[in-house]
Amino acid sequence: MPVSPSTFEFVAPDDIPVRVVRSTKRRKTISSQWRDDTLIIQVPAALDEKTERSFVDEMLKKYRQNRQRRTDGHTDNALERTAHELDRHYFGGLAAPSSVRWVTNQNKRWGSASYQQRSIRLSSKLQHMPSWVRDYVLVHELAHLASPSTGHGPEFQKLLNKFERRAEADLYLDAFHAGYSSHARELGQATDELDGFGEDAE
Repeated sequence: MPVSPSTFEFVAPDDIPVRVVRSTKRRKTISSQWRDDTLIIQVPAALDEKTERSFVDEMLKKYRQNRQRRTDGHTDNALERTAHELDRHYFGGLAAPSSVRWVTNQNKRWGSASYQQRSIRLSSKLQHMPSWVRDYVLVHELAHLASPSTGHGPEFQKLLNKFERRAEADLYLDAFHAGYSSHARELGQATDELDGFGEDAE
């Protein structure tokens, strides 16, 4: 059975800081969370060292898997796969983008689309938002490719309304922009960034 200290820390071989907390209140359950740049793993204090080590290893394995999934989701290849899946689902493949990628220099729009090049670019700021919000922005740009001559008119709006969580996503993006602008003003910075969607189909 583990002895004092009730909390100990180490760094995994792949540089993940770990803090193990041995709790006398726990009997069977194990939990982990990422906090203060550290993976905190809580285990029952009554575990023997071998069992404790196996649980810690399992929590580390799960954390690595989740981190890999998050990282994979931020690649251009993953974004392009998602775009084609959404295109098939909502537009029957009509948009047919030839290039979809993340960009870091797109500060005034969430996304942009070029009909001539059949390309879509999304702001990297969206990587930190829920997946359904990113999907909504992708659907917005795909709708421009699917209906390039309508701008943001009724036909375009009809296509965009196919996204089930449109209203919720609009509220999320508006709230993000409001908070971003407020913070920028407090810092004395320009507040014209991330102002939503523009006429982005060429």
